[in-house]
Amino acid sequence: MSTPTPETALARRWRIQLNMADVGDTPDWQTIVGVKEFVPPNPDPNIEDSSDYESEGWNGNTKTAQSWELSMTVNRRINDQVKVYHPTHEKIRLAGYGWGSDSKAHLRWMDRDGLPEAYEGTGIVKWEAAGGEHTALDEAEITITGDGKLVPITNPLAA
Repeated sequence: MSTPTPETALARRWRIQLNMADVGDTPDWQTIVGVKEFVPPNPDPNIEDSSDYESEGWNGNTKTAQSWELSMTVNRRINDQVKVYHPTHEKIRLAGYGWGSDSKAHLRWMDRDGLPEAYEGTGIVKWEAAGGEHTALDEAEITITGDGKLVPITNPLAA
């Protein structure tokens, strides 16, 4: 039996979903459509110097906290028959104007082919309409600044 040739993973392998349910209710995961660019978070550790005399001159370091942030650009999707934006876009947009828990989005993102990489977290929304020339598509840039843990999860798309 021959060994398969490894293929390079594509950036578009991600599926991003938003929990549309109210806080405390059973999650209602809906795919965020129209994602044209996605930058998954890389945990950013806060490292403090924990050196002491017993280390024989070698510095010591301790991770004391961690933060995360993700960003994406979406093409705005509308239903031109009933004049509404896509529900996931609207929930995120309105969170960008909210305060307290109304300013947050609960998201998960995973490899759409079922590979093991998958994460979940809640964060504060920053929504920026992109604007543009008369030929441009209506886009929004979304930044989610983590509020609490970024949790590796079992990929819900895994076989």
